[in-house]
Amino acid sequence: MTRGKFAGIIATCLALAAFAGSLQAQQGSAASNIKSDAKAAGKDIGHGAREVGHETKHIAIKVGHGARDAGKGIGHGAREGWDATKQAVKGIFKGD
Repeated sequence: MTRGKFAGIIATCLALAAFAGSLQAQQGSAASNIKSDAKAAGKDIGHGAREVGHETKHIAIKVGHGARDAGKGIGHGAREGWDATKQAVKGIFKGD
C-alpha cells in the first residue's frame, strides 16, 4: 500500500469518525429537546388541570350556597304558612 492510499484511508476514517460524533451530538440534543418539551407539556397540563379543579370547587360552592339559601327561603315560607294556618284555625275555633 502506498503512502498516498494509506493517507487517504486515514483521512476518510477521521472524517467518518468526526461525522459520527456530530450525529451522536445531534441525537443527544434532539433527545434532550424532546425530554424538555415533554416536561414542559406535562407541567402545562398539570397547571390546566389544577385550574379546572379550582373552578369546579368554586362552582360547587356557589351551587351549594344557592341550594342552602333556597332551602332557607322555603323553610321560612313554610313557617309563615304554618303560622298563618294556626292563626286561622285559632280564629275559627276561638271566635276571634
